[in-house]
Amino acid sequence: MLAFVSVGLLALLSLSIPVGIVLFLLGFGIDQFFTPFPLMRGLGSMVWSTSENAALIAIPFFVLLGEVLVRTGIAARTYSALDRWVSWLPGGLVHANVATATMFSATSGSSVATAATVATVAMPQADRLGYDPKLFSGAIAAGGTLGIMIPPSINLIVYGFLTQTSIPQLFLAGLLPGILLALGFIVVTAFVCMVKPELGGARRTFPLIEMLKGLADLLPIILLFSAIIGSIYKGWATPTEAASVGVAGALAIALLFGGLNIRMIGAALIGTVKVTAMIMLVVIGASFLNFTLSAAGLSQELRGFLEGLGFNPLWTLLVIVLMYVVLGFFIETLSLMVITIPIVVPIVTALGYDPVWFGILMIVLIEMALITPPVGLNLFVVQGARRGGSIAEVMIGAVPYVLAMLAMVIALIALPDLALFLPKAMN
Repeated sequence: MLAFVSVGLLALLSLSIPVGIVLFLLGFGIDQFFTPFPLMRGLGSMVWSTSENAALIAIPFFVLLGEVLVRTGIAARTYSALDRWVSWLPGGLVHANVATATMFSATSGSSVATAATVATVAMPQADRLGYDPKLFSGAIAAGGTLGIMIPPSINLIVYGFLTQTSIPQLFLAGLLPGILLALGFIVVTAFVCMVKPELGGARRTFPLIEMLKGLADLLPIILLFSAIIGSIYKGWATPTEAASVGVAGALAIALLFGGLNIRMIGAALIGTVKVTAMIMLVVIGASFLNFTLSAAGLSQELRGFLEGLGFNPLWTLLVIVLMYVVLGFFIETLSLMVITIPIVVPIVTALGYDPVWFGILMIVLIEMALITPPVGLNLFVVQGARRGGSIAEVMIGAVPYVLAMLAMVIALIALPDLALFLPKAMN
């Protein structure tokens, strides 16, 4: 059955069938060939029970928040302000790519939205200033992955929903690793550009008065992040309610900067509907597939396989990590999460690992999948914003940042408190 699922998944995805439909088709196949129960009779009830969960309401709100920020010119102001503060480092403007992605990750909740936002603003600067396209675009693709680590994160909401883990605890756990990973990207960029200065472009400095003026353009994002996260941890709002607070704040910022109009609101709402529909189709399809897999006994089969290896908990965890690295080459990230979580997380918790900690470890592995070919989604998003060149350049430029992510995986396994320190402190 495991072979049927693996081969079927790859075969259907290779036909360019939408991921959500693929998950339903696999569920139908398992129902027909591997289970003696009439599972199809429960399809309607299962779909309804999955989609009515209140925690999922946060998804369209966070998507709308990102759409509003993208379409109001706030991204350009943020990028310009951070350029003044970080372009003195080896690598110059490349650091502004990472810094801007980090700032927008703290509000958008989506890696794709973050990468698209920064790429749209940054790529014209690369052409104008003569930067090497490989490292410049690779930094944007890698920086965009922070959107699913630094809270608020749509993927962490999905993880919390599927595993019944506290979403506020997951948000806290992702904050420190997300910031450390952003700093790791900056260190990697500086190191690469010290070894090969021609990759980074000219280092630039700005008068102190200009740098201080630029802080005013960072203030809206900082206040928005503080309102969202602060309302959650002060107990004033649930993650879902905080998402609506974020949307209200984004609209207020848009009004302040003169970007609020009917056309912008209409475009943001249409974009939100499209992205939310895609996410919900994947989540519901995965829930149905997991329902059929459980009925067919795949969870027990996989557990038996891992236990049959005779490994201790650490080596079993490393096998699971390797599995995610390999699957990340071929499967879209949200799909990879929702397919594997109901199977893998019970095994990991049975080994004695904390589900909050494993959620953050999984997110790092999912981030890696966003910038590894052939299905790395952020690679295609950044390439779409470029005016020329091949996607191979983006892939090559992302390689140093993949190594930084592998270092973070090792650090999380060796030092679990990187993820658990803030949740424990809040408790």
